[in-house]
Amino acid sequence: MDRKKYDMEPKRFEGQTMSMQERTSHARIVSVPKGSRYLDPVQLNRLEEAFREWAKGTPRSDVRLSRKRILLIFLLIRYTGAKLNEVLALNPLRDINLDSQSMVFGKSDATPDRPPREVQIPEALAREIQAALDDIAFQKSRDGLFNVDPGHVRRKFYERAVACGFPKELGGPDAIRKSRAVELMRNNMPLPVVQKILGHSTPNLTASFVSFSDDDIQQVAKLFLEKEASRKTSARNTFFGKISAIQRGDIQAKVELVTIGGDQVTALITNDSLARLGLKPGMLITAEVKAPWVVLQKGDEEPKCTAENKFKGNIDRINKGQVTTEYVVRIADGTELCSLVAGESSSRLALKENDSVWAMFNSFSVVLHLD
Repeated sequence: MDRKKYDMEPKRFEGQTMSMQERTSHARIVSVPKGSRYLDPVQLNRLEEAFREWAKGTPRSDVRLSRKRILLIFLLIRYTGAKLNEVLALNPLRDINLDSQSMVFGKSDATPDRPPREVQIPEALAREIQAALDDIAFQKSRDGLFNVDPGHVRRKFYERAVACGFPKELGGPDAIRKSRAVELMRNNMPLPVVQKILGHSTPNLTASFVSFSDDDIQQVAKLFLEKEASRKTSARNTFFGKISAIQRGDIQAKVELVTIGGDQVTALITNDSLARLGLKPGMLITAEVKAPWVVLQKGDEEPKCTAENKFKGNIDRINKGQVTTEYVVRIADGTELCSLVAGESSSRLALKENDSVWAMFNSFSVVLHLD
């Protein structure tokens, strides 16, 4: 097999989105039919580098200026998942707040049924936009920085995709938007947050989500982008939620949080940790669980055991090693949970992809973070 050709082949979304949608009433984020293809994060980054090289690969200042605009349009779609027409309608001086690293889409054609939406952007992208606005070459056209013919934009996107060895349609604005949506979902950003970012309607949200304000949603999105940029921690086995109750004992305290997807996670921490973190009901918090602490049990019936945290899901992926096997379970709201199982136990479980399982962990295994 030609290794280079294999690496360049865009990934296939092997049915997991469809099965996730069937199991979830409130997370219909992006329509990705079975067998649909998209660019994975490595390929998206390769495409970004191709745009950057192309943007600076001309000695003519006027051409460089034109290419820089196309690059910025690509970066906005790549990191916000916005539609092409939304990006082209942006007025940088009115719609982009570089201090808060956010931008507002749909301000010019907002209606009561379709209000504007605020989207967080990575700090690096905010700096790049600021540098463009400060560039003397852009001074005369700052208001209309993105006032570019959409047909011209699409052609340039297709050209860069082909230059990378991808089918041209996978370099189109819609395909990049879809690829970003998949990237966010696979990295465990809460599904309703992705839904908000992409501007999808949310007719079937859980009651828990209603209790999260727009500021809460922005904070979760910003936290995710910071972790994505710094790569400080794996997104697996991470729950973003709001503290719903605290029960204090003589030595330890039980902390309950409700995730944006509507799940409940229980943690037991010491009273000293409770005081040091200053935890109170209503605060946003991150709960993390290490993969070896997640226990799996096959079947549809809820297990009778002492684990306080139980989540029903399906085996999404299996990675077999010499000593341990990694199981990736996708639970009802689309969140991925990773479990590491020793070889002998793995053989006894006899799990296959798409099998129904329960992923469980006790409250002592949960580590809480204030970010």
